[in-house]
Amino acid sequence: MSGPMLRFCLALCLSLFNLSSFAASADEEMREAAMLLKGGEAGRAVAIWEAQAARGNIDAAYNLAVIHQYGDGVPLDYAKAMRWYRQAADQGDKVSQLQIGLMYQIGQGVPVDEAEAHRWFTMHRKHHLHHEHEPKMVAWRQQALALIDERDRREQVAASRASSVQVLAELRRRAGMSSERPMETAALEPASSIR
Repeated sequence: MSGPMLRFCLALCLSLFNLSSFAASADEEMREAAMLLKGGEAGRAVAIWEAQAARGNIDAAYNLAVIHQYGDGVPLDYAKAMRWYRQAADQGDKVSQLQIGLMYQIGQGVPVDEAEAHRWFTMHRKHHLHHEHEPKMVAWRQQALALIDERDRREQVAASRASSVQVLAELRRRAGMSSERPMETAALEPASSIR
């Protein structure tokens, strides 16, 4: 391997190692913040989460939203909760999108707005509508419909059999025939066996 290529590979390995250690330290900080909040040190937990949220950590923004929405160790503040939920939602966090929808639905810190609530509730679904016409999705949908049709057919057959048994039992009861006694029928013998 040539010198420049070796240096490039070494630099790439070091940067990947730094990224993985950064992710590990972020996870450790998030756990530490949760433990601090549990221990009654909300101020220190908030400082850690705010620093992480500033770096784009969705979980940190979500945690900040939750503690402000419910006043968990911090003063109840729906405006701050909404701001943090929006930060996480703007990065694609579905739970935050649903929480914003709920806040609009019940008027928590914002005026009640059913249309806005619906928009937030369905935001992630609309984002993925482009997948609806992909061949895999079409095939999966057809398979699901076939399974549902088969299940419905089996249920109808079972219901029909149960209904038939009930109808026969009712007819026997009306005819005065006991359900334990087999029904007697006259059997015709073939003409060749007549003597």
